[in-house]
Amino acid sequence: MFDYMLESSPVKRTRQNPWAYVVSLIFQSVMIGVVVLIPLLYTEALPQQEMLGWLVAPPPPPPPPPPPAAAQPVKRLKRVSLMEAGKLRAPREIPKEIAVIKDEPMQADEGAFGVAGGVPGGVPGGQWGGVIGGVLGGIPSAAPPPPTPIRIRVSTGVQEAKIIRRIQPNYPPIAKQARIQGVVQLEAIISREGMIQNLRVLEGHPLLAQSAVEAVQQWRYEPTLLNNEPVEVVTLINVIFKLN
Repeated sequence: MFDYMLESSPVKRTRQNPWAYVVSLIFQSVMIGVVVLIPLLYTEALPQQEMLGWLVAPPPPPPPPPPPAAAQPVKRLKRVSLMEAGKLRAPREIPKEIAVIKDEPMQADEGAFGVAGGVPGGVPGGQWGGVIGGVLGGIPSAAPPPPTPIRIRVSTGVQEAKIIRRIQPNYPPIAKQARIQGVVQLEAIISREGMIQNLRVLEGHPLLAQSAVEAVQQWRYEPTLLNNEPVEVVTLINVIFKLN
């Protein structure tokens, strides 16, 4: 039965041309070669950025910033006062922590002098534990100030007797025309040599005062002695302006 069926349905067989198969194979090989070789020969025409993106892996992301350092807690020391009502008292409790204060060493300037145990303001050649400004046997920092001259007050009559040169003042013309006259009282400081050092107007008309000062500044006196030593004198001088 099966033989009958096989014989009754004949299979159509097509003959293939072997040259067509060879040509097709050669054509396909040429096309594949062209597709592969063209990109290798003309690399300028290819998108370089995309190729680099394909060939090179993207850089890793930057690491996250480190977390901020935790702030150290500030220790507050309890202030213990040992003064009570202006008097020093014993502490009631012992503090747990005591702040130690260290003084920075003083750097001596170039050319500065000093000794161990000295005090600020000392001088070269001092001794340990000296005093400001110098020490006994040391080099003095400055010359001692000159002694203050002795000054005494003398009455007007006594000092007038010692005048050795008197200059009469000029009567101001304006005062003459205005018929102004009177007394100009001056306070004078006379040096140990008998010269006028300072003048000060105490009383008198302004039109007459300047002329009186100019004249008295030229007066000369004998030196006033105290214990055989010349001294400065403070006295009053009266200059009289009177019309004839």
